[in-house]
Amino acid sequence: MKRILLAVFTSSILLATQFAVAQQHDAFAQTQDPIKAVKIFPNPAVDYLSVKFETPLAKTIKITLHNIIGNSLEVETEIVDEYEIRLKVKDLPTGVYLLAVKDDGNSQSSFKFLKR
Repeated sequence: MKRILLAVFTSSILLATQFAVAQQHDAFAQTQDPIKAVKIFPNPAVDYLSVKFETPLAKTIKITLHNIIGNSLEVETEIVDEYEIRLKVKDLPTGVYLLAVKDDGNSQSSFKFLKR
């Protein structure tokens, strides 16, 4: 009987701890820098790479593309709407690339993608 009570008590503590961690994670996600909440797709990319923002940042963002050794590359970009930018990666050789996204302030984030 004591073992069953101990198991139930331990399970309740674990569930309470997981719930508290999940709430902290949600609170952090809500205060997270919007520049870090960027989605890039498809990955791997063939013709185009889309950069999607949760807030309307597309017109104020600066995007730079680098190959794996750090050389900056020029690609054609298109602002789809206030939330999305599309990069033409069709002419790039197959490989791994880094996409740096920077806003007007000091916030910057980098994303890795594969070009097939």
